[in-house]
Amino acid sequence: MKKLGLIALVIAGILLASCAPAPAPECPECPPAPECPPVGPTTDLGGREVRMATENLYPPFNFIDDAGEAVGWDYDVGRRICEILNCEAVFVETPWEGLFEAMSAGENDVAFDGITITLARSMKIDYSDPYVEYGQVIMVQEDDDRPALADEESFVASDLNIGTQIGTTNEITAMKLVGEDRIVSFDTYDLPFVALEAGDVDSVIIDEVAAIG
Repeated sequence: MKKLGLIALVIAGILLASCAPAPAPECPECPPAPECPPVGPTTDLGGREVRMATENLYPPFNFIDDAGEAVGWDYDVGRRICEILNCEAVFVETPWEGLFEAMSAGENDVAFDGITITLARSMKIDYSDPYVEYGQVIMVQEDDDRPALADEESFVASDLNIGTQIGTTNEITAMKLVGEDRIVSFDTYDLPFVALEAGDVDSVIIDEVAAIG
């Protein structure tokens, strides 16, 4: 069962949104330089630090690997952006709860955390262009063959619960699907899966790309 949405890089102010490089126009018939348009970005941040908030709990975008290192797509892209714009990427581990308030207060410059575009959030922060389109899915134990898990209609009609992270669009979707009484919300993104493995919840709702990760 899926619900389409968008996850996007969250930007405080217009720092990276306004400075992202655009493809240089082709200029086969231009006169010799310097009259041709410059190639590549012209923004130079002068080596300044750019604080990038991430939760480190959202694979494959950001997570702690087996060696204890913070890795993922967000780290790779954040560093690459700073290579292009001449800045230093400083990653700040930030809890999901309060992330948007910290952004709007200027505590961090950018948030990389698989953040869905919503109207309410856009009232507090600015977004880059969206970079991933995804669906939401419900995960269950592989060997769980209860009839209520056979299809969406059966699941909605049952009394089975859904684990999710508080304050996420996954939680909002779960509430629309089965109602608040059947939702078990956790503070961090990993805890619903711990609960699912332990049998403390019947299912978990999650972004499809993160489910694969």
